[in-house]
Amino acid sequence: MAASRFESGNVTGRHFLFTTLGSLGDLHPYIAVGLGLRALGHAVTIATSEVYRTKIEGEGLGFAPIRPDFGDLLENPEAIAELVHPWRGTEYVFRKLILPWIEQSFEDTVAAAKDADLIAGHPIAFATPTVAEYLKKPWTSVALQPAIFLSTSDPPALPGFGSLPRALARPFFAFARSIMRHWGAPVNSLRARLGLRPLRDPLLDGMFSPHGTHAWFSRLLATPQPDWPGCTTVTGFPFYDKLQPALGMAPELDRFLSSGPPPVVFTLGSSAVFDAGVFYSESFEAIRRTGRRAVFLIGRDPRNKPADALPESVFAAEYAPYSELLPRAAATVHQGGIGTTAQALRAARPMIVVPWSHDQPDNAMRVERLGVARVIPRRQYRAKRLIRELEELLAVESYSASAREASACIAREDGVSQACDALEFCVTTGSVQSR
Repeated sequence: MAASRFESGNVTGRHFLFTTLGSLGDLHPYIAVGLGLRALGHAVTIATSEVYRTKIEGEGLGFAPIRPDFGDLLENPEAIAELVHPWRGTEYVFRKLILPWIEQSFEDTVAAAKDADLIAGHPIAFATPTVAEYLKKPWTSVALQPAIFLSTSDPPALPGFGSLPRALARPFFAFARSIMRHWGAPVNSLRARLGLRPLRDPLLDGMFSPHGTHAWFSRLLATPQPDWPGCTTVTGFPFYDKLQPALGMAPELDRFLSSGPPPVVFTLGSSAVFDAGVFYSESFEAIRRTGRRAVFLIGRDPRNKPADALPESVFAAEYAPYSELLPRAAATVHQGGIGTTAQALRAARPMIVVPWSHDQPDNAMRVERLGVARVIPRRQYRAKRLIRELEELLAVESYSASAREASACIAREDGVSQACDALEFCVTTGSVQSR
């Protein structure tokens, strides 16, 4: 039990505001922790895109809309292609999707935060630090993946570049900061209008709170480094994976899983699935050639549907809760988003990662380093290569053994409980307990 409840007296009845933008992988951890805090007697509001209102309110949590609304993005294939582009994706998210709305995001977040006792902000909810300073509210930053820290002592793998050598990390990050200071000009324009001092690096260093940072991922992926933001606590993964509240696995899928050997699961998460390219067609071909059983999670994009009728050994669905599906699989093939990666690690099954963009190459590098995964670059994803990698993954016992060890470690971390303890400590002391 964390020191917050034992040493700080009664901490129930506080109001926590979570601010987040992005895909389901950016939302689900906040729902998980929000439900944990509510069970402890706190009020929780999640401020995010309007498209998620029904989901959040359906779980009994408070909702506040903040712009931009990412709902429209899912109906625009060209925008999705830019969003997940291996080189331009991050710039597109920052400069085209979020920063043009910084004034509106600020207004919406101020309205949501007025009676909050603590704000916990996603790094790309760029209005959060300014709102906290403007309202004189304590806040903590939340990191969902190690890549966000841009550490020179534990360099990330970068989209389009691969693993970054230590010798190049410092000059590369200095160059990135010089570029992104220009990108962050709208943030400082807003701050000038409010009479607040400008931030030297509003998008990179400015996304981390002076009160401390919570890292909502497993120590299996990364441990605190000397150049991480000061006072960072690593909690473990908080898990939530329902498409709609109380909606579990479809009975048809449950029957399929029970009717034969464990299948290989193919999924592209909630963003890359809208720009799948050849992922599903090449995967279908590999399964056809090998005769393996398979489950394909294809999302709502009609382009992902198989052209021909499926054999009895293959099941296709828009979505399924990973926590119910992946433990019953032989292996998972996925894009490397942090939410999908966390669930695949939790499932105690080996995986193949085909990274698209953003943090996905780094997540792929880290699970490969753990010995639980093999990695196929997106451009090299073809049926012949997939067959070879799957055979290796399923034949070599060390992958399965490492996957079981990783799952046991994640279970011991109990990410929701640890995140709740850390937030209670922060709301009572005004700082983060580094651990």
